[in-house]
Amino acid sequence: MNNIVSILLAAVLFNAGFSFSSDLTAKDVIERADKLSRGESNHSELTMKIIRPSWSRELAMKSWSKGNTYALILITAPARDKGTTFLKRGNEVWQWVPSIQRVIKIPPSMMNQSWMGSDFTNDDLVKEASVVNDYTHRFLPDTASGDTSLYRIELVPKPDVPVVWDKIIEWIDKSTFIQHRGEYFDETGRMVDIMRLGNIQKMGGRNIPTHLEMIPTDKQGQKTVLDYKSIEFNIPIQESFFSLQNMKQVR
Repeated sequence: MNNIVSILLAAVLFNAGFSFSSDLTAKDVIERADKLSRGESNHSELTMKIIRPSWSRELAMKSWSKGNTYALILITAPARDKGTTFLKRGNEVWQWVPSIQRVIKIPPSMMNQSWMGSDFTNDDLVKEASVVNDYTHRFLPDTASGDTSLYRIELVPKPDVPVVWDKIIEWIDKSTFIQHRGEYFDETGRMVDIMRLGNIQKMGGRNIPTHLEMIPTDKQGQKTVLDYKSIEFNIPIQESFFSLQNMKQVR
């Protein structure tokens, strides 16, 4: 009888959207998802397609990162943007513009601005803010996508931390810790952007989403699409790689 009661109680809790399968905290889940997508370090090649109702354009790029402290992005196509580089070291971000032979420092006030005319912000691409360290985390009721059970976790920025979003909600696979969706809210509580992640493939020895779409909620027919062509995780890379000098000559 006690076993039957336990089974019935477990079923009720499951249907109510609560997870009792582990002792993971919401922060633990976010950290696992973050490490899965980034590793200790990584090098990737990807394309970005900026789609508007009457036009579209595509960029190709290479990216390197080490932890949440260092990142470097090199634009490799089209010709007019080739060689443009973005560098992050700690809380500082720079852009190298080869056409004018100039390094421009991007101030914190511009981290929420569009990156290369896309629907991603400067912060989205170089990850100045840490979803693990700069936010508090709490579970919302679980959800599902087809047969996949998903955590829903609310991220709220810690006091006095300069971040772009007033709130983020991430949808993360409960068994693989792969992120499926992100929802981004401004200070008024309005959902501004939705990020959809899919086309899960094995790259760099792990299963990851290789197709990302950032979709503004109030701009019909507009979105930005990222597609990973290759990625390597936990590669040996020195901190000296992420230098102002190297951003001018990296290829």
